Amino acid sequence: MRALLIDDSRAIRRIIGDIMKSLGFEITEAVHGLDGLAKLEEFGLPDIVLVDWNMPEMNGLDFIKAVRANPKYADLPLMMVTTETEMERLAMAFVAGVNEYVMKPFDKAMLVEKLEILGIGAAS
Repeated sequence: MRALLIDDSRAIRRIIGDIMKSLGFEITEAVHGLDGLAKLEEFGLPDIVLVDWNMPEMNGLDFIKAVRANPKYADLPLMMVTTETEMERLAMAFVAGVNEYVMKPFDKAMLVEKLEILGIGAAS
């Protein structure tokens, strides 16, 4: 299984990456939405994309909109990893096409639960 992690924080990418690797995922990292779009083109479809909301150059919401505008990514599972707590903002993400979200701070159990909701099982 493969996951694309998009976050401008190296520390957050490491934390999420370590959790996902422990679940059997191979990880590709991107530092913002534009980088994430390039990685999708370069590496093909992952099993899941975990994307932060607040990033430079292209934020997570704009990344989700760009991904959903491309028919080849219509079924790509997208999870927002965010500190955003306002229901209006979360609703914007769902309208844009995100499938699920996890709030920072989070732990492995929370991430596993969200993956299970999406029908993405852990390899271990």
